[in-house]
Amino acid sequence: MRLGVFGGTFDPIHLGHLILAEMARVECALDRVWFVPAGEPPHKLGEATATGRDRADMVRLAIAGHEQFELCDLDLKRPGPHFTVDLLDLIRERQPQADLFFLVGADSLLELPTWRQPEKLVRQAQLIVVNRPGLDLNPWESPAVRQLFADAGVAQPLSVTIPPIGLASRDLRADLARGKSIRYRVPRAVEMLIQERRLYQPSVPGAAPLPEAPGDLED
Repeated sequence: MRLGVFGGTFDPIHLGHLILAEMARVECALDRVWFVPAGEPPHKLGEATATGRDRADMVRLAIAGHEQFELCDLDLKRPGPHFTVDLLDLIRERQPQADLFFLVGADSLLELPTWRQPEKLVRQAQLIVVNRPGLDLNPWESPAVRQLFADAGVAQPLSVTIPPIGLASRDLRADLARGKSIRYRVPRAVEMLIQERRLYQPSVPGAAPLPEAPGDLED
């Protein structure tokens, strides 16, 4: 089985995430795509987010009805700090026969040499680099990236270029905090859950401070 691993805070999940996952599934011939809501990413310590339960529930609603999409809550259940290399170890334990494919943004690929055990990581899973319109980056121009893959003895990543979607979780949080509509930017079931639980409203303790700088692939 060719298993795609799509990690992110999904805070909240939106239609851009679903489009990205579907394009990766089709173009890279993936049998399954696991959506993995992040626990407490080491590079985001100190930032407030929706609870892990809320984010997992939003993902579950968003992917309902797609037979190849699944929620994986392994990262939410394990103690931090949370590193990708450790997550892939856990997934490998659950799916020892699967060929793993890890989705990563082109901007994050530039930082990959600084991640925990980067050589092990690129051996654990074939990377799928997501190129976004307007982001003029070529990670292979980085000597550190080229050296990492050479030292690990693995092939260059696959790549997927997504269309200009113009959606970002941080913008949705900002609009929700200002009382604006996010309809048609998230699945209707996700919008209804956000309304029901009053997520991302500044009057609710623990609501995310806004605005904030872009972070991982999903933002």
